[in-house]
Amino acid sequence: MLAGGGFSRRHVWILAALVGAAVVAWLIFAIWPAWLSAALISKRAFFSAVLNGLTLSGLYFLVASGFTLVFGLMRNVNLAHGSLYLLGAYIGYEVTSRTGYWLFGVAAGFAVLAVIGVAMQVFVFRHLEGDDLRQTLVTLGISIVAADLMLAVWTGTTYQIPIPSWLDGAVTLPIVTAVRANGELIFLRYTFFRLVVLATAIVIGIGLWFMLNRTRVGMMIRAGVDDRAMLSASGINVHAVFAIVFAVGAGLAGIAGVIGGSVLSVAPGEDVRYLLASLVVVIVGGMGSITGAAIGALLIGLAEQIGLVYFPTYGVVLTFVIMVAVLALRPQGIMGRL
Repeated sequence: MLAGGGFSRRHVWILAALVGAAVVAWLIFAIWPAWLSAALISKRAFFSAVLNGLTLSGLYFLVASGFTLVFGLMRNVNLAHGSLYLLGAYIGYEVTSRTGYWLFGVAAGFAVLAVIGVAMQVFVFRHLEGDDLRQTLVTLGISIVAADLMLAVWTGTTYQIPIPSWLDGAVTLPIVTAVRANGELIFLRYTFFRLVVLATAIVIGIGLWFMLNRTRVGMMIRAGVDDRAMLSASGINVHAVFAIVFAVGAGLAGIAGVIGGSVLSVAPGEDVRYLLASLVVVIVGGMGSITGAAIGALLIGLAEQIGLVYFPTYGVVLTFVIMVAVLALRPQGIMGRL
């Protein structure tokens, strides 16, 4: 507390949070006046765009979380990460279509890509440690070859991974959009599976943060990144630790591919799109930070979807405006370390 009974900085933040929460509650539960709907868009369309942005952020985080483990944390340049995403989507499609069980497709996407991630660490990155240029060129070549092989196997057809009936349909959210003539409130309905994607991203994000910051494996990963020689001298197999990181990172790309192929579609070119999205998310959020990846994914996903509503022609440019602004003001990223 400041002298004279004034407010401390903590009290100011609490007051600002309460005011912000009150404004958000009013936006959600109140009927918008005509001038607000005219200034923005209809309340239904606005909150649909926000929810689309949140769920897209969840998908971006699933892809970028694996990328930030390999690229941001371990400083290994893996430009084939987008190919891992697309391969996981194709594997998920094949397994789901043949077995009829969507969860089998998710498990197969994670398992197969985790094995491929370990193989990449053992046969590629282990021999290119500290050589960023060679890592870039080799993984770029792998991504080109992988894209051609996937095109040869699955052709240029666009696929949609079927989701189970218990994840299909829409749910009613407590967001009032209008009032009928008889006084009945009309609530927003939204796709249930997209909300599941967002919840999955939150659970995986919390799990990754806990693994890196509260477990012995996470301690070894962080120690190996900071001082590999010291960790090796303590009797720990550094290569085995790094292989675990690659397995988790590639496996997350596989899971994201199956989920992304279920929400959107599976088609050639998606590998480049999600590689670019992962790069932007990691740069904005900060290298090696799971929290930063979540913040970056949230900013990019919301900017992309809301931008498409208000600036259809230039909506995608907003993501790069955010990246340029962050690099100008905080070059290490929002949660990155100098």
